[in-house]
Amino acid sequence: MASSMGFRIARERIRERIAELIASFAGKRILVIGDMVADEYLIGDPRRISREAPVLILDLHEERTVPGGATNVAVNARTLGAEILLAGVVGNDLPGQRLRKALDNLGMDQEGLITDISRPTSTKTRIIAGSSQVVHQQIVRVDRVDTSEVGEPSRGQIVEYIQRVLPTVDAVMISDYENGMISPTILACCLPLARQLKKVIVVDSHEKLFRFQGVTALTPNQPEAERTTDMVITDEESLNETGRRLLEGSNAQSVLITRGSEGMSLFVAGEEPLHLPVHVLNHHASKVADTNGAGDTVAATFTLALTAGASFREAAYLSNAAAALVVRQLGCASNTPQELLEAFDE
Repeated sequence: MASSMGFRIARERIRERIAELIASFAGKRILVIGDMVADEYLIGDPRRISREAPVLILDLHEERTVPGGATNVAVNARTLGAEILLAGVVGNDLPGQRLRKALDNLGMDQEGLITDISRPTSTKTRIIAGSSQVVHQQIVRVDRVDTSEVGEPSRGQIVEYIQRVLPTVDAVMISDYENGMISPTILACCLPLARQLKKVIVVDSHEKLFRFQGVTALTPNQPEAERTTDMVITDEESLNETGRRLLEGSNAQSVLITRGSEGMSLFVAGEEPLHLPVHVLNHHASKVADTNGAGDTVAATFTLALTAGASFREAAYLSNAAAALVVRQLGCASNTPQELLEAFDE
């Protein structure tokens, strides 16, 4: 009886701590710097095979544009209650206009989102077939992306904006999809000043993680971690060595490696690694629907948890639960504070 009582008390205290952290997300000011992407979805009913080629003919019945890339990171943080400031570029085109409208509907500050007439909005168009009787499936994706480095005058405007707003924010999130935004110039203007101001700095980058020196956290997935360290993770020993190399090579305070169905692993300077299995959600279907955008959810949740005063381990537990929630939804998804809190009621 005594042990049962002690367990309930401990669980209540843990939940109170989690609730306190999640409640503290509200109003945090987060500057998101990165590659802004318009995710387009064209959804139709498959009718027949074309006589012109062996391909499906779809009757289009839905078309929508949602924030992707760095803007999906921003959406995740915004849904959890943060105030978002964006720094990046879009083109003077229809996808850019639709993306701006979606961001405006979410109440995001777009002063630092520059319209660059020299380049298109990075756009990923997914064509999806399905109906009420047929499971929706993506049949092709079309990318329209200019990967050249963002040039002047846009780059100068972004640098000026970052330097002006950095003192006013709680954290900086750098989201690098290798679409030309995260250049040496941008990093030189951002990282030293953010470190000097003692801001939380979280980086989610697809490549070359050692460019980001002295940050609070790196949040790569396993393939990204392997490419940067020239390691192949096959067991716990090689995983721990990869984490150690990332910490040393970047001088980061922490590294959180997301590992898909294997969960995630946290490495903190001077501490033992923490390996977390996938967070179990009994009240949800166990089958993963879509892992697209889960890394953005992890980066956003980890950042907000740290700004709320969480330890690195607490932030990792919260991020693990957040990822478990979004992968059970089709397409890029995000969690509300209440949904994240309920994930710990299991």
